[in-house]
Amino acid sequence: MGRDAREFSVIIVEDESGGYVAIVPELPGCHTQGDSLDEVIENVKEAIELYLETLSDEERREPLSHRVVGLQRVKALA
Repeated sequence: MGRDAREFSVIIVEDESGGYVAIVPELPGCHTQGDSLDEVIENVKEAIELYLETLSDEERREPLSHRVVGLQRVKALA
């Protein structure tokens, strides 16, 4: 079966060590890191592909049916 390209939402945050962490909200537990933005983008592409390879066709339908609709910053007392 052929694979189709699909876009995923990725949240990238700075790591305490100076690198970056990428999180894929549509794929729970799918995350990676890199020393630069270019590296973390390449790493997250690979992480997504590897994550999807571990799923059966039936399991793959569930996460692919979810879509992130926005990212909002919220101010709260901390």
